[in-house]
Amino acid sequence: MRTAPLHISRFPRLRLLPVGLLLLYGALQVALLFPFGGAAFRQRLKRRWSRQLLAVLGIRLAAADDVLSGLEHGLLVANHISFIDIAVINAVLPSAFVAKSEVARWPLIGWLAGRADTIFIQRGSRKAAHQAHRQMVEALLAGRRLAIFPEGTTTAGDRLLPFHAALFQSAIDAAVPVHAIALSYRAANGARSTAPAYIDDMSLADCLLTVLQADRLVAHLSLAASFDPPPPDRRHLAHRCHGTIAAALAHAESRSNAQPPGNEAEITR
Repeated sequence: MRTAPLHISRFPRLRLLPVGLLLLYGALQVALLFPFGGAAFRQRLKRRWSRQLLAVLGIRLAAADDVLSGLEHGLLVANHISFIDIAVINAVLPSAFVAKSEVARWPLIGWLAGRADTIFIQRGSRKAAHQAHRQMVEALLAGRRLAIFPEGTTTAGDRLLPFHAALFQSAIDAAVPVHAIALSYRAANGARSTAPAYIDDMSLADCLLTVLQADRLVAHLSLAASFDPPPPDRRHLAHRCHGTIAAALAHAESRSNAQPPGNEAEITR
């Protein structure tokens, strides 16, 4: 059940303006620069723009594990809380993403996603699923990082839903590493925050306003496990990724309760 709308102060509403301007700036980069740059150039643009977006939203980026910088290729598997997750991952590991086809219809964001290497999956269509699988395998064979959210939907960050195993087949067919990534958001006092959660019938604007009203959010990204080579059975692979991410999130929760906030290592790369 969706909670009652928050009383948003005038200040966060004003901060929506730079968010909108940054989205337009990203659209210009995608339209004018992406077609003329190679993969490394596009990755640098994605990383820089994603960090700018997090800064405008007042979200600090932190990593519990510096091993993230060594994940040069393969399939990234992460839990899903918000559309902001994409910026958090891109700020560290610029990637192509797999998303449901509905995202392509989002104003401006859908246009940006479609021209920033996103692979869209149309639900309920076997032909579309085969086409998306082929695109995923091609991207992985080309040495790119490809990120998926196998829960298929978002949560408030308080639980981990079952993973859809079909999305893991591309990594098995391409014979590339699979990296399980744990993602969470915390408030200034170290407690888990639901402010970025994009759930129920919440609109994009509602979510952005809630984030802007939150106090000093920190996005945590850590490597739960890597599977290289991945197990040959996709259901087994999905189960192992689910278990390692669940364990990493539980460990982060217990650690945040046991020590004061502010001890995480901030990413500055």
